[in-house]
Amino acid sequence: MTTRVPVSDAERATVRELFTSGAFAPAPLPADARTAPLLPRTGGVPCDWVDADGAGLAAGVLVYVHGGGFEYSHRGNERVMAHRLSRAVRRPALRVGYRLAPEHPYPAAVDDVLAVYRDLLGQGVPASRIILAGESAGATVLLSALLVLKDDGTPLPAGAVPVSALTDLTFSGPSLTANADKDLLGGASLGHIAPQYLAGAAPDQAPQSPLHGDPRGLPPLLLPTGGDEVFLDDARRFAAAAAAAGVDVALDVYEGMPHAFHAVVLAAEPPPVGRAFLARLTAWADRLG
Repeated sequence: MTTRVPVSDAERATVRELFTSGAFAPAPLPADARTAPLLPRTGGVPCDWVDADGAGLAAGVLVYVHGGGFEYSHRGNERVMAHRLSRAVRRPALRVGYRLAPEHPYPAAVDDVLAVYRDLLGQGVPASRIILAGESAGATVLLSALLVLKDDGTPLPAGAVPVSALTDLTFSGPSLTANADKDLLGGASLGHIAPQYLAGAAPDQAPQSPLHGDPRGLPPLLLPTGGDEVFLDDARRFAAAAAAAGVDVALDVYEGMPHAFHAVVLAAEPPPVGRAFLARLTAWADRLG
C-alpha cells in the first residue's frame, strides 16, 4: 500500500533550508538518555545502547543501522537518531557501528548486522520483539541482512523500517534521472558508492542489491521515502516486489522531500514533517505488538 504524505510548500522550503544552510546543528543527546549497556555482548561489533524511555529489554530492541554511503559515520548524530527512534517505537535502540568501506567492503557491514542480530537472539531477546531500522545505505544493509536471515532459516524480526532505501546497486531506477535536479543528494557523489562498497561483487545480485532478491517471507516493512529522492523508484520497486510476494509492506511517500528527509528529527524542535514521521513510526510499531 502506498500512502502519499502531503507536505506544504513552506515546510518543504524549511526542510531544504535546514539541510543546505549549514546552520542545522543536531540537538545533543538528552542528559537523561539511558546509555548503559543492556546486554553483555553485541556480536563483537561496537554498538551503542540508547533507551529513551527506560523501557528495558522487556519491550524488545530496535536495531539501528545508520546511513552514510557505506563509508561514513557520525556517532554523535547517530546516537541522537537512535534516541529519537527508541522513543518512537517504545523500546531501547542499539546503534550498530558496522565496518565501513572502502577498508571493509561488502559483505562486512552485512556480516556485522547479522552478528549483532544473532547475538541478541542468543542472549534471549525474542525475534518477535526486535525491529530493524536504518536509512539510505543502512537501509540497504538491513534489507540485505533480512534476505540472509530468511534464507538461512533464522527467526526474523517483527518488522523493518528501511528509510530512503537504496535497493538497486545497478542504479537503474528512473527517478535517478527524473529527480536529479530535485534531490539534495548530488548525482556526482553516487558514482563511486557501488564500486567502492561492492569491491567486485555483482551489483545485480542479492543480497547485496536487495531489489534483485526474493522478498517472499520477509516480515512487515515500512518504507518511508521522499517524493523528490533520486532513490524514490528504489523504494517503489522494492515495495511493489514485496507486496506481490505477499509481504505486509507500506510505502510512505513524503511529497517534495529530499533523500533522508527524516534527519530533521535530530533538531531540538523538529518541523511538522519530522513529527509526522515519528508519529507514523509509533503507530506502525504499535501495530506489530
